[in-house]
Amino acid sequence: MKTLLLTNEYPPSTYGGAGVHVDYLSRELAKLIQVDVSAFGDQRADEGNLQVRGFPLDTSSFKCPKNLVSVFGAVRRCTDFNTAGTDANIVHCHTWYVHFGGILAKMNYGIPLVITIHSLEPLRPWKREQLGHGYDFSSWVEKTAIEMADAVIAVSQGTKADVMRLFNVDEKRIRIIYNGIDPDEYRPTEATDALKQYGIDMTRPYVLFVGRIARQKGIIHLVRAIRYLEPDTQVVLCAGAPDTPEIAAEMHQAIETARTQNSHIVWVDGMVPKSAVYQLYSHAAVFCCPSIYEPFGIINLEAMACETPVVASAVGGIKEVVVDGETGFLVPLEQLQESPFEPVEPEKFSRDLASKINVLMKDPELRQRFGQAGRKRAVEKFSWAAIAQQTKELYEELIG
Repeated sequence: MKTLLLTNEYPPSTYGGAGVHVDYLSRELAKLIQVDVSAFGDQRADEGNLQVRGFPLDTSSFKCPKNLVSVFGAVRRCTDFNTAGTDANIVHCHTWYVHFGGILAKMNYGIPLVITIHSLEPLRPWKREQLGHGYDFSSWVEKTAIEMADAVIAVSQGTKADVMRLFNVDEKRIRIIYNGIDPDEYRPTEATDALKQYGIDMTRPYVLFVGRIARQKGIIHLVRAIRYLEPDTQVVLCAGAPDTPEIAAEMHQAIETARTQNSHIVWVDGMVPKSAVYQLYSHAAVFCCPSIYEPFGIINLEAMACETPVVASAVGGIKEVVVDGETGFLVPLEQLQESPFEPVEPEKFSRDLASKINVLMKDPELRQRFGQAGRKRAVEKFSWAAIAQQTKELYEELIG
């Protein structure tokens, strides 16, 4: 049996949770079956059962508006995926960028289509800021692919509920398979060289954020929460890859305002290597995930595996990863009906985040207890080996 994984992200071009998922899933699946990966980029690898091929994109002839380059570029690469040919028995898509490729493969090669839900366009209306009318296309291709897929993998119970609510999909076609973690890779480390490089004060406990500068990740709400933290709390923001120039400008303004109230803010503006991420997680007093939409939230699992307590918004799959009062604290988040990407009371949300962070910052023993419980939960409940086995079994059902 051979599977063809289609993805816009694959190492070294990984910037989000979906890319992390495909990276680990492909390697674990390759221990069980043959795996071909087609990705956006120029990647090349041939390692036993795992073959990776990147598809670059020449946009020099594009005359479309800048915000549509990614949309038309995705369609072109999806076509390239298919004209390159495949002898796979199944095609498995990750994110809307490659859904058109999955549709083409299912219809032209006559193979089953599997889609893993990492996020859903109807729940990310802020994407219109980034894509303009391209958001209409991304929403359409996602809906079309999901409704014609032979199987849909939801990464949490909450994601399954969202799929059933938003799309015409028979519940029998939905399978819940969680995201995972490699506990041998994500584990506490004593190393601190990266922290010194970034200018983090090792004598002062710090609150950590890791993620993209995106509406979805809620980082602006955390930055606004800094005014409610205990005075002189160190805050480390490992945040880059802004979705739009507008949110980049908003982030800069929010940081500038926060620094008038707290001089202990370290902003690492850009993506950092894994070796540095391990150190950032391991030495943080608290990890904060203020997402306003998160189907799973793999970053919380990474922090927990490094024995770091978590303060996170109680949305989506986060509620199935973080155990309130055991591995961290969950902060309720209300949202506007007409504008689901903005809390009803944004200042209250920021204050509530700060309140839970303050509780942990004052109590080293509680932090240690939560951290140890988080590591135990990550190791026992979330394993890539188990996830690959569940995925393989789903493939076998579809092919059989």
